[in-house]
Amino acid sequence: MDVIQRIAEELSVNRKQVSAAVELLDDGATVPFISRYRKEVTGGLDDTQLRQLEERLSYLRELNERRKTILDSISSQDKLTPELEKAINEADTKTLLEDLYLPYKPKRRTKAQIAREAGLEPLANAILDDRSLIPEHIAASYIDSDRGVPDTVAALEGARQIIMERISEDAALLAELREQVWQKGLIHAAVVTGKEQTAGKFKDYFDYQEAINKIPSHRALALFRGRNEDLLSITLKPGADDKQEHDLCARFVARHLDINDISKPADAWLAETARLAWKIKLFTRIDLDLKLKLREAAELEAIRVFASNLRDLLLAAPAGPKATMGLDPGIRTGVKVAIVDPTGKLLDTETIYPHPPRKQWDESIATLAKLIQKHRVDLVSIGNGTGSRETDQLVADVMKRHGELKFTKITVSEAGASVYSASELAAKEFPGLDVSLRGAVSIARRLQDPLAELVKIDPKSIGVGQYQHDVNQFQLAKGLDAIVEDCVNAVGVDVNTASVSLLKQVSGLSASVSENIVAFRNENGPFVNRKQLKKVPRLGDKAYEQAAGFLRIMNGDNPLDASAVHPEAYPVVEAIIAGTEKSIRDLIGQSGFLRTLDPANYTNEHFGLPTVTDILQELEKPGRDPRPEFKSVEFKAGIEKISDLEPGMRLDGVVTNVANFGAFVDIGVHQDGLVHISHLSDTFIKDPRDAVKTGDMVKVTVLEVDIERKRISLTMKTSTEAVEARSGRNTSQKPANKAKQQAPAQGLMANAFAKALKK
Repeated sequence: MDVIQRIAEELSVNRKQVSAAVELLDDGATVPFISRYRKEVTGGLDDTQLRQLEERLSYLRELNERRKTILDSISSQDKLTPELEKAINEADTKTLLEDLYLPYKPKRRTKAQIAREAGLEPLANAILDDRSLIPEHIAASYIDSDRGVPDTVAALEGARQIIMERISEDAALLAELREQVWQKGLIHAAVVTGKEQTAGKFKDYFDYQEAINKIPSHRALALFRGRNEDLLSITLKPGADDKQEHDLCARFVARHLDINDISKPADAWLAETARLAWKIKLFTRIDLDLKLKLREAAELEAIRVFASNLRDLLLAAPAGPKATMGLDPGIRTGVKVAIVDPTGKLLDTETIYPHPPRKQWDESIATLAKLIQKHRVDLVSIGNGTGSRETDQLVADVMKRHGELKFTKITVSEAGASVYSASELAAKEFPGLDVSLRGAVSIARRLQDPLAELVKIDPKSIGVGQYQHDVNQFQLAKGLDAIVEDCVNAVGVDVNTASVSLLKQVSGLSASVSENIVAFRNENGPFVNRKQLKKVPRLGDKAYEQAAGFLRIMNGDNPLDASAVHPEAYPVVEAIIAGTEKSIRDLIGQSGFLRTLDPANYTNEHFGLPTVTDILQELEKPGRDPRPEFKSVEFKAGIEKISDLEPGMRLDGVVTNVANFGAFVDIGVHQDGLVHISHLSDTFIKDPRDAVKTGDMVKVTVLEVDIERKRISLTMKTSTEAVEARSGRNTSQKPANKAKQQAPAQGLMANAFAKALKK
């Protein structure tokens, strides 16, 4: 297979673009580097196209390697015909390749193989070749007790096994039937008998049925989780009418054997052979294949959704370099306090006990006020775990009693903070600090710069995915690592403040080189220019080429070092300076003037129009951060737990997770509510991400509350009819109150109706 041409066709780009990108990737270039600094070489392929290219390149190369192995194997058996070789060379998927290899694949001793050893293959061939033969008569000549064939029944059974194996290994037949069942098949799920109580979380699937090719990824993964936990059974039906579809498929197999009626003596026997081949061989294989196909598709979609949410979270607006207090809420164990300076350096820690059983409310307020004043705290970051709302009220009281302190309080997600606290990285960063206090540091820093702090945590622990433990872990890690790399390089990294965790995500930098950068910085002081990076041990020319454009040096010798302009392109800027007779400091930030320049005037054999255009845009806003402006949400006072909610309440919230079926929103009650996709917008949307993304601040209305199952249904629709229609339903939290409210109205209605009848 011509891998380059295949990818070019799939991406709808020309062969030259793909060939150039593949050469760069094979040479060790990263996707962020290629998409940002090699636009002329690849013809402007963006990071999304390059990620797809990289993924398909890996798949197709693996396919070609497998193809070669299969060809070698069949050839060594002296069974490789020109027709088979052509089919194998044209196979474009791993599934088709394995189907073609199936008859030649070394396998354990089968019933068909035993029958062949008993000399029954000529019998099978004779029946297939001449339908006028009576199977029982011809089988009599193959009886041989010494070879394990005592009678005609055994002879015919052996012949049948040989024919069934041939049928089941027919690649074209298998592919056609597989597609047929994929289009018409149904998945049926049922609770395992006797496990109704323990399977409560899978209640929606106790008697569930859906077309296999229509099942959304989240439902598919829920089904497979239920099966893996031995709480659900999953059955594939070939169609709506199970028996009828099985019969149709069996007849389809019979037609494949050229049996259209049963007029000839051998036809009935062959028709039964076709039925058994379908039931025992083909459907068993197709059942496994299609469930695997469903699972793989669901996993890929789950990984895609997880990656999309992770991207939104990592690129969330940073509060910026401000002195910040982090509060890790706790009830009995106390609230952990950590203060970091604008660069994230730890300044102070404390533990306070405002909540039961100690109830040191006033003392805690005094402690917080003292720390805020001492370190001139601008922001207070409150984790959203247990005790969050109570701690938020504590900070609100600090603001009331100490009006002279000017600070802002914000609630942030603390997902993954405990994972970081107990990590080797945290222990290395804060060797003498209690584990619980490290979490408070993380909560403070993730408000200052979510990206810089969250890269320290395994993405799977950040809490923006679903069923992440049920999907292929290698594929998940690969997909999430790519997102982290793209996000870090899109924002850029201040080389003088970045941690090793952040630096190692920069294009071209390994963990060891990142450690060397930090060690060099600690020993020699802040970097003053990008050239100085070349002095870092093991940071060679290749790594420098890949990384330099993404590393920022603020207030250094050269203003360009704070920008995304790559050092290799500095001569272009020098040409602009020469042509305009302005200094670099006079050019930077002068949008009006820079937009009057024609990029074509500064191109050369090394740097084309795309690069020069990027340079001029970068000079307008050097080192610009692609992340949005920071905003915060205030949860409604008095609404602190799920039992405080009532239908119709209008609340502010933060989107914490987006799935294919809707969005989860934190409304400050320690249990996220769900806005179903049908309630995300007043107009129809196909993808929830068309309406919201992780980290968005939204206004929602409570529709329903199920306290027992801890489920909150929300809507973002603005039409009052839709809200009233849904919020008027029975809810589980206050049935008695609702009954009281309805009773007077029902009484009035009855009286009015009685009077009308009397008249």
